[in-house]
Amino acid sequence: MTKLRLYSAKACPFAHRTRLVLQEKAIDFELTEVDLQNKPRAFVDASLYGKVPAIEHEGHRIWESAIVNEYLEEVFPEPALLPREPGRRALARIWIDYANTRLIPAFTQLLRAETPEQVTDGRKALGDVLAFIEREALARSPNNGPYWLGAEVSLVDLAFYPWFERLPAVGRLRGFSIPAEHTRLLSWLDALQARDAVRAIQNPVEFYVERFAKFVKPAATAA
Repeated sequence: MTKLRLYSAKACPFAHRTRLVLQEKAIDFELTEVDLQNKPRAFVDASLYGKVPAIEHEGHRIWESAIVNEYLEEVFPEPALLPREPGRRALARIWIDYANTRLIPAFTQLLRAETPEQVTDGRKALGDVLAFIEREALARSPNNGPYWLGAEVSLVDLAFYPWFERLPAVGRLRGFSIPAEHTRLLSWLDALQARDAVRAIQNPVEFYVERFAKFVKPAATAA
């Protein structure tokens, strides 16, 4: 089997998802960091959308983080990051879709808000998403496990985590943080951040603040 090649960008949360899966599964791979402002030809050939992450493996070119991650789950099945039972596997995919269609838009809405009113609306939108996660996902986790689907980490956890690693930077710029009453969400985040795979590629808050500050105003000047 040929070594997998990953095209990634350090600041990209979508690429972060796939880096986490590779770490959890201890998959050997070659990393190509991509300057998205100056894309190399090999990357453009590998990712027809011009987005990271993208992988090349066994003659296949695959992009879009959720699809890349499911491919890795199928080709490298151990340790398993999706449930075996079809109903629970479907539930995992529903929550990954929730990350893509609810969490990420709300996160982006707050981060890119340009007026005090937009900041207020963004805080509410993201707050509503986090409340839903606390109430409908983590509070219903089987066996009170620390992770989304119970006692074992899954693709669901790794699909959500990159935005939570970036959330403290949004807090500095937008005055937002996870409410203290969301105890299950905070415990979930603690459990993820203690994992070796997460710690191995974790970036400090300042890394994200520096990048976000290039296109957002601090909360103090926007509120």
